[in-house]
Order: sequence, then C-alpha cells, then structure tokens
Amino acid sequence: MSKTPTVSIRQCFANVPDPRREHLRRHCLWDIIAITICAVVANADSWVEVARYGVRKHAWLRTFLELPNGIPSHDTFNRVFALLDPAALQQGFHHWMEALVEATAGRLVAIDGKTLRHSFDTADGKGPLHLVSAWATENRLMLGQYAVDSKSNEITAIPELVKMLDLSGAIVTIDAMGCQKTIAAGLKAAGADYVLALKENHETLYADVQQLFVDGLEEDFVGTAHQEYQTVDENHGRVETRTYHVVPVPKELAQRHPGWQGLRSLGMVFSECQVGPKEATCETRFFLSSLAPKVKTFARAVRGHWGIENSLHWVLDISFREDESRLRKDHGPENLALLRRLAASLLHNEDTAKGGVACKRKEAGWDNDYLLEVLGASLK
Repeated sequence: MSKTPTVSIRQCFANVPDPRREHLRRHCLWDIIAITICAVVANADSWVEVARYGVRKHAWLRTFLELPNGIPSHDTFNRVFALLDPAALQQGFHHWMEALVEATAGRLVAIDGKTLRHSFDTADGKGPLHLVSAWATENRLMLGQYAVDSKSNEITAIPELVKMLDLSGAIVTIDAMGCQKTIAAGLKAAGADYVLALKENHETLYADVQQLFVDGLEEDFVGTAHQEYQTVDENHGRVETRTYHVVPVPKELAQRHPGWQGLRSLGMVFSECQVGPKEATCETRFFLSSLAPKVKTFARAVRGHWGIENSLHWVLDISFREDESRLRKDHGPENLALLRRLAASLLHNEDTAKGGVACKRKEAGWDNDYLLEVLGASLK
C-alpha cells in the first residue's frame, strides 16, 4: 500500500444507515458488514458461504465484533445487503480507499463496464446488472462503480461516476462507448486528461482521422510534428508488435469537428500478433486525447487501459466466479459486487504472499493474521 491508513475500517462505514426496523435488529449492522468483508476476501462467494465462514471463525470474530446473538444466518446476510443503500456503502468504500492510497498526478484511471450475467430476473422483468467501474491501473485499486440496467447506458453512467471521484491530474482512458463530447467535457471539468477510443460510430470523424494517418504514413508525415514508438512483447510463442503514432490535432480537423473540449492530439496504434506458424493478425485503432502529443505517454495510457480487463474483470470471473452468481434481489447484486471489487483490489496489493488472487483468498481463509495484512487496516 502506498500510505499507512489512519482510520479503522469500522470508522469508514460508520455512516452507513441501517435499513431495518429497530425492533428487528438482532444483529449489529457493523457485524454483518465486517463478517461479509472478511468472508469475501477469504474465498466466500455466496451468502451460505459467508454465514459458514462466520460460524467457523466465531471465536476470532468475537475478539473485535459484538455478535450479541451469534452469527447471522445466510438469509439475514441476504436480506440486509438487499436493503442497504449502495451509495452509502460505496461512500464507506471511498473513505477506505482514500486511507490506503494517495492520488498522484498523471496516474492512469481506466473506466469500463462489466455485465453480471446471471443477475437478471425474468419474472420481475429485470435485466442483468451492468456495472461501470473506475480502476487505478498502477495502484491496482478500484476507485468506484456505478450501476445501470444495460450496457447501452454506459454513456449516462460514466458522467455520474466521474462526479463521484477525485480525478484531478489523472489520465482517464475509456473505450469507444465513452467517446462522447459530454464525457470529454466532464473529464476536463474534473481536472483530468483523457484518451478515448474512436470507432466508426463517429462516422465522419473516424473517417477523417483514419485518412489523416493514412496520408501521413504515405508521406512520412512531412511537415507534421509526428512521433512514433514501437514495442514487442513475446510470451509463450506469441509475439505482438505494437506501433504507436501520435500527432497534434490539425486546425482544419478541429474546425470540422468542434465541441471536443481540450482535444490536443490524435493517436493510432497498429498491432500485429504472430502465434507460431499461423498467419499474423493485424488491428488498427484510433484515439482522441487531451494530452500533449507525446507518444510514450500515449502508449502508456493505451496499454494501461487493459489493466481493468486483466486485473479486475478477468479476476472477478476466474477467482470470484462472479458470472456464476445468481444473486438478484434488490440492491444485493450491486452491493456484493462492490465488496468483490474491494477484495480484488486489496488482494492485488498484498505482496507478502506469493501466488495469484485465488491462492491469496484461500490463504486469507486459513490464516487470520494474513487476512488482516490484506485488509491493511483495523477492524475494531
């Protein structure tokens, strides 16, 4: 962790309101939240498993929790998290992350969405939950999430997520769904720079940027302040060569496509992938950016965006089996998803134990002291 926490986890979640009627509160809200946080880090993936974790760790949990009526049942965990206000729970999460990591200028923040495939409820006409997350690539910490009911609503979710976060000085990367003038303006208003993937949904702009680079490559970018940078990655017989190009935004193109606040540079990435004797596959991608036309900074941002796929989304599917979760009731799917992302962040940042996230989860279940190392703060 980049900074020593100054508050306990309990203090971070102190302002989460209890949604239950007072006469029905047999278990303390903090006890329920704390057991769930510990259990999810320690390899529990369902409410039944969370409750069983509590039973098995009862003696240890009593050293810092009240537990006036023992360990809640799995139905109690399910009911309470279905009722908890996601915004309040996420506010507690923000306080915790602020205690663990300092914001630094130039940090990369990737924003991307993921659908919880089995969170739909056909009987209630409810589609699967789609979560838009912000991931600090180099810190490997999730900064926040915003829930919507379909992938197409990412356009409306991203501005709301941006408002929730402190992005001052950050470089924010977003895929083509978020390549919108309003989102670019919102990021600049938040004090951030952006690198936005540009695709054919912006038909004329895409065509103009594509032609700009085609002409530039044919003419060796004569008269243009062009920068180029190449990387080669080799791994298990796979060789991927990426060539990055960046140029300032021409005045004519800016006039033809007004309204992109802060737009300063255009980028292109040409990727060629060779796997053994097979024919190489090629891909060309284009980007809009508010960054100065510096190719290594651009390349770092583009490559960094994959951190949210590799370090968060893939881990959630493989190590947390998120796509298998059939939790559907009220706020339950969103709240448990937040705790999974919290756990993934903490496990990524714990570096005293060897192994991947799945192995670390098991070790946290076996060893209470190691679990406290992962949490990085006091539970009292």
